[in-house]
Amino acid sequence: MDSYSSTKELISSLDGILQLGAGGMNVLDEMRLRSEAMDRLVYSAVFGSDEVKSTARWVIWECAQRLGVLPSSIQGLYEARGRGDVNHFTVPAMNLRAMAYDTGRAAFRAALRHNVGAFIFEIARSEMGYTDQRPEEYATVLMGAALREGFRGPIFVQGDHFQANRKRWQADPEAEINGLKKLIEEAIAAGFYNIDIDTSTLVDLSQPTVDEQQRNNFVTAADLTAYLRSLEPQGITISVGGEIGEVGGKNSTPEELHAFMRGYLKELHSTDPNLKGISKISIQTGTEHGGVVLPDGRIAQVALDFNVLKTLSRLAREQYGLAGAVQHGASTLPDEAFNKFVQAECCEVHLATAFQNLIFDSPAFPADVRQEIYDYLHREFGDQKQPGQTEEQFIYKTRKNAWGPFKRRLWDLPEDTRAALGRELEDKFAFYYQQLEVPNTRDLVDRWVKPVQISRPLPRAVEEVKPS
Repeated sequence: MDSYSSTKELISSLDGILQLGAGGMNVLDEMRLRSEAMDRLVYSAVFGSDEVKSTARWVIWECAQRLGVLPSSIQGLYEARGRGDVNHFTVPAMNLRAMAYDTGRAAFRAALRHNVGAFIFEIARSEMGYTDQRPEEYATVLMGAALREGFRGPIFVQGDHFQANRKRWQADPEAEINGLKKLIEEAIAAGFYNIDIDTSTLVDLSQPTVDEQQRNNFVTAADLTAYLRSLEPQGITISVGGEIGEVGGKNSTPEELHAFMRGYLKELHSTDPNLKGISKISIQTGTEHGGVVLPDGRIAQVALDFNVLKTLSRLAREQYGLAGAVQHGASTLPDEAFNKFVQAECCEVHLATAFQNLIFDSPAFPADVRQEIYDYLHREFGDQKQPGQTEEQFIYKTRKNAWGPFKRRLWDLPEDTRAALGRELEDKFAFYYQQLEVPNTRDLVDRWVKPVQISRPLPRAVEEVKPS
């Protein structure tokens, strides 16, 4: 597929589907919009020239506003959970690293099949680099996917692991935190109304007390929360997550949760006692991002401590009114583990690597493209291969780095290939939805989440070519 060559061509192609006027834009023919017209709009929003890209993103945003596909905050639902008004499901937060449009469409189809309302799409600070997806693009693609599939209602787009880099912070704290603030600005402007602040990397376990160990974490998290609150669009309270234990480290404890929350709330309210704090807390229970790969390429089973998860989830709700604890690094766990998150009263679980693995390892994925990617990994990352590391381990650990360089190549795969991958992905999403017990949560979302419509000004390029 080709992107539009100009804004004029883009606007002309939508004649009879959209109406542009002084008041903005109206959708005239929704069914025609939900066709190859949306496919090309999304493709142009990702791969077009700067002007075409900007125009396509504006059109998709405005179509979403008119048709009720509204980027929203999950805050209301999480506050209800913190009060005990809703329970017994775990919200999946899903990172779409590759083929985000096709993957997003699969997720929305599965949601429509099972009447799911409580699900989140997210992307981490680190993923934005190696997948070549900035916030505005990511949010736009997801809105386009929802529109294409006929999904209506709030969609939750989240900044995952907006993480402080420890080494950069030690060298220049102000510069590192300012970098995070700029990313927060960019994300909110794009429609990310859910943001996970991860300053757990600043925890210092060499300090003598738990309060001192968590100090850099809670002080910085409070500072970033206050800054984020100053940027909220009118009528929206962004759902903010905090983190007390870095994934891959030691398991979190009640003492750490108390130390973080006491210090965080004191810092946050020292200048403004009315500021809302976090709605959830990420902890460490024994997982590792991406899983631990064995020499033969299989994923090792990890000893995830569901008792820790349940204890800290209850503590977070009962003592601090949070929705509960969040589990990271879970998608490579055995299938039978996923319903245990609901039993452990986990409020949210993050899923990423399983979708990546499904695409790479699918029989539908072209063998020649896979080999081309593996050759690229050896050429560009071969010097990172560790002594004793098998070929399977090397490929597994590095292949995420191919998503950005091969992004357009994968978007351009034949339609039948993408459709086959989409069917597999849809089944995977449906499995997670069912195991985490989010089918039939649409009514709960509609009750507790109040979306806000936000129109954007007509771009100058569109103003210059729109029909008089």
